[in-house]
Amino acid sequence: MSKEHRPLLMRANRLLGAALVEHNLVKIEDLETANEKLIEIVATDQPRQSTILGILAYDMKVLKEDEVLHHIVEADGVGLIDLRDYEVPDDSKKNLDVGAAWATWSVPFDREEEFFFVATAYYLSPAVRTFWEKQLGGPILWFGTTLEAIADYLEKHAVAAAQRAPAPNGAVVTSGAPAAVPTK
Repeated sequence: MSKEHRPLLMRANRLLGAALVEHNLVKIEDLETANEKLIEIVATDQPRQSTILGILAYDMKVLKEDEVLHHIVEADGVGLIDLRDYEVPDDSKKNLDVGAAWATWSVPFDREEEFFFVATAYYLSPAVRTFWEKQLGGPILWFGTTLEAIADYLEKHAVAAAQRAPAPNGAVVTSGAPAAVPTK
């Protein structure tokens, strides 16, 4: 995680944790334990593990991710999406700030006229919503999704971006094929 995105990651997780306690989805004692684990994980620079929600749901098993999704659907009217079943437009893929996406567990995945579509596992974190509202500069239609869906999307995005990236010698690397070596 870059130094630029680390404060965003910590704020997103802190405010998500507070919201989970406020909505009676977890106990404060469990959140405190999870926060200690999060600090250890962030120090090891593992973006896929740097999530208070993941620690609470999958490590400590004091919360179910489905309960959080159910809560945001019922309380806030947020829709749900599985990015694995959605064809994300190329423009959304090209303009993705991967570091911010990992820090906020959110992915802007489409745009219709002036509305941006953002999938997030962190809807309950005001820091996440505020960040993307400022970043995108327009109205957002929010969709809840799972940590796994976000992580899978970001990891596939990284692989695809690496395959499109030019090799150091100027050749373009394509999926699975060796880079062409320019001849002189």
